[in-house]
Formats: sequence, structure tokens, C-alpha cells
Amino acid sequence: MRTLLQYFILIALAAGWMQCQPSSQNGEANDVQMSLPKAEYALVIHGGAGTITRDQMTPERDAEYRKALNEALDIGADILKNGGAAIEAVETTIMYLEDNPLFNAGRGAVFTHEGKNELDAAIMVGKDLGAGAVAGLTNIKNPIRAARAVMEKSEHVFLTGKGAEQFSAEQGLEEVDPQYFFTQNRWDGLQRALQADQPTGSIFSVPEDRKMGTVGCVALDKNGELVAGTSTGGMTNKRWNRIGDVPVIGAGTYANNATCAVSCTGHGEYFIRYTVGHDVSALMEYKGVTLTQATEEVVMNKLVKAEGSGGLIAVDSNGNVAMTFNSEGMYRGYAKPGERVVGIYKDEK
Repeated sequence: MRTLLQYFILIALAAGWMQCQPSSQNGEANDVQMSLPKAEYALVIHGGAGTITRDQMTPERDAEYRKALNEALDIGADILKNGGAAIEAVETTIMYLEDNPLFNAGRGAVFTHEGKNELDAAIMVGKDLGAGAVAGLTNIKNPIRAARAVMEKSEHVFLTGKGAEQFSAEQGLEEVDPQYFFTQNRWDGLQRALQADQPTGSIFSVPEDRKMGTVGCVALDKNGELVAGTSTGGMTNKRWNRIGDVPVIGAGTYANNATCAVSCTGHGEYFIRYTVGHDVSALMEYKGVTLTQATEEVVMNKLVKAEGSGGLIAVDSNGNVAMTFNSEGMYRGYAKPGERVVGIYKDEK
């Protein structure tokens, strides 16, 4: 027969074993997350997702995009490596992408049905969930700067149209003639869209090559701050001042120091409906899953079932990164100490 002391020992051992087990809600994910080493800093970028395949890309064009992605990574990673703040890295990196006509943001923005460029952007900091967003800009050179100004210099989160332009001008942001945003490639794209257009009024009939095009950056700095930013020219041939997911906080842009920072690209109407950015964060917060598990669930399961195409980039509070997409390709890359990856097509890591 066991002595009373032996019973006490067995009870203590059982209690200790129970404390070491993951909860049924969190499963094995918490153990994985807790064991991952923390990166000193991390920066992830995207330049849009969509039907991007090798057979549609010339070697010269491929090289152009890879050069631009690497230059963007250099800009943001250098800021973080030297102890700079995540918000500076995100804003400066996105400004570079906005100024590069290869991407559908800023100078490379697509045209609306009326032949105009309407620009949207958002930025969010994970420390206090501060956020700023703008939509429908036509004369502000760098919309991401306007989004940051809304966050830091106003009591609001989201400004649109003429009001957003007036506010940006009052903050001393650089204004340009709308002609600055003209590029022949985007104009030709609008003409093709107009010729092929069928007046259905349904967003579900929008051809794949007209849905995609965004730039984004997420970053973790040495102080543990997470920041997300996104900027876009929207959808080719869009009408009625359509606004997509990019400036909608929680849909195309989201950051929370407790979980992750997310920037999305894809068919915005779906990303709004499924609040994709926040959904990734919520899965991590409430289910305890890893960043990879959360992004796979949202992008490769929920969105696929809904027939929503696109992708996202994300970084968590440990510097783990995700570049998850269900389309044929996504311009993307990340940099952190000792690691750098740039990719375009689906078959690249």
C-alpha cells in the first residue's frame, strides 16, 4: 500500500505535468511560437499580387522588378539595422515604391474609368493601435506620408477626397500636378479595359489582371515596435470613387504589438468582407496559433473558399515573417539579420 507521502508526490508530479501541457485551444502552436528565436529586426515588402507568371515576363522586366524590390529592402533594412524606428522604415520604403512606376501606387498608379488617378494609403502602429488612412487623393506625391500625417497630426483616422488633399497641403506635404502620375503603360491598360468592358455592374466579373496592384511594408524594429503600411492606385477602370481594402484599417492594413503587422494585396472587396488583416491577428491572439498558421488559414482557406484572390505580408513580435498568397504570383521580399529573400512567382520560396 502506498504511504500518504507517496500520494502527495504523485499528486505534485501530476500537477506539474498538467502545467507543462498546451491548452486544448492553443494546441501545439504555443510551444512552437515560444521556442522560436527572436530576430533583432525584420522588414517585409510586397509590390502587388495577381496573374504574374514567368511566361508573361521578359528577362529584362524580371530583372527590373527584382532590382526594385532589393533596393526597397535596402532602404528599410538599413534604417532598422541602424536602430531606426519601424515607422520610419515603413514610410520611407513605401515612398520609394510609390515613386517607382513599376508598381501600382503613386507614380505607377492605374487609371480610373474617367482617366484619373485616385490614390489610397494607410499606416498603423502596433504600440497603441494608432492609425491613419487617406483615399481618393489626386495631387499628393506620396500618399503614405498623408496617411501618417492623419495619424499623427489629426484627431481622425480616415480622410478622403478634397478634404484629405486640403489637410495634406496644410501639413506641408508635397503636391504635384495630377499629370505627374501619368505613365503610358497604365494608360494603355485602361484603354484595353475600356475596349473589353461589359456593363455588368458586378465586382465579381472584374478580370483578374484589373484587381491587383498595391505596395506594402511591415516592420519590427529593435525596440519591439510593429508597424504596417500600404499604398495603392486601386483597380484599373474603377468607377464611382471606388475604395478598396488598403485604407480600411483591419482589412488591408493592421498592426498590433501583441501579435503582428499585416499588409494585404488582392481583390479588395473580399479583403474588406473578411477583415483579413485583423483576422490574422485575431487568430494569433485568441487561438494562440503561429503567424504562418494564421496567414495560411486566412489566405489559403477562407479566401480560397470565397474565391477571393491575392495575398499578404506579415511579421510577428518575434520577427517571424510570412508572405502568403493564393494568386499566380506576388512581388515580395524580406530582410532580417543574416537573411534576405526576394521572389515573384508561385514556385519561388
